[in-house]
Amino acid sequence: MEFDTKKLPVTPDVTAPDGSDVRILLGLQGGGMAHFELQPGQTSKAVAHRTVEEIWFFLTGRGQMWRRQDDREEIVAVEPGVCLTIPLGTHFQFRALGDEPLAAIAVTMPPWPGEDEAYSVEGRWPVTASD
Repeated sequence: MEFDTKKLPVTPDVTAPDGSDVRILLGLQGGGMAHFELQPGQTSKAVAHRTVEEIWFFLTGRGQMWRRQDDREEIVAVEPGVCLTIPLGTHFQFRALGDEPLAAIAVTMPPWPGEDEAYSVEGRWPVTASD
């Protein structure tokens, strides 16, 4: 396999199923990395994944992440330096509070398989982000 290097794209490559802007970074056989950004005051759609797990690390902004698995549920404050996991099948939703975008990098394991990976679930908050 070749070495690969990439700079963060200036503009988003795609809109995620949750409504956040995505800048695709790099990947290997075991996983992929992307940059996610939600604009100030926006709330994502609530989704879950069919086959992937993720680890998120927040870079800018502040907000909240809601996660639920069966009868276990929590809301955590997110800000630069916070890292969290989204295990397989977890229902999750996030929102940007304050006046700057909420941005994170995330590793998806295995790599993102395509548009049918995420499915909508009932969320914690009303959705304001669009796709």
